[in-house]
Amino acid sequence: GNSKGLRAGQLAIAIGNPLGFESTVTAGVVSATGRSLRARNGRLIDDVIQTDAALNPGNSGGALVDSRGQLIGINTAMIIGAQNICFSVASNTARIVLTDLIRHGRVRRARLGLAGAQVPLPRRIGHAIGTDQVSAVRILEVQADGPAERAGLLTNDIVFTIEGAIVSGVDDMVRLLDSNRIGAVVEIAFLRGGQVERRRITPVERL
Repeated sequence: GNSKGLRAGQLAIAIGNPLGFESTVTAGVVSATGRSLRARNGRLIDDVIQTDAALNPGNSGGALVDSRGQLIGINTAMIIGAQNICFSVASNTARIVLTDLIRHGRVRRARLGLAGAQVPLPRRIGHAIGTDQVSAVRILEVQADGPAERAGLLTNDIVFTIEGAIVSGVDDMVRLLDSNRIGAVVEIAFLRGGQVERRRITPVERL
């Protein structure tokens, strides 16, 4: 399935083997899309779907599907002690990773040193900046001494293009920041205070 089209409130069905109970199915709703999740090793996992479908150890790697049975995510993590705050890597990102693994046996990605989330782009703003895209990526966190900070990007900046290519969601950023971008200068266009600004930034390899 195309995870970019997900909206909060849609049905989400998780399939897996929680705690050794094979072929268990749980259901909930999509709580949010385009989240960034920090793993235990400190690495950011981009383009994550938040749901309230009950996940437990053993669900990781299992399918998250919509009401039509289309794969929309890969179950990844839960917050222990919370009330069903669970996360899945979006299918669009999983597809990119899988393609790299099949072709090269490993995944090399460029990173900007930021965390973001997909947000709506009001039509009047899109018209003013000459685009018909309906969403973009708001920066939620800028990592210290990372490429984004060195280029002058700030939290709440809204990124809408990278090298002229439309960025309507976090999955677009993942797709555009492939191994060819590592060490190569790219231009990022973003909104700050309602004004369009541009910065040139050099992505580094994601560790």
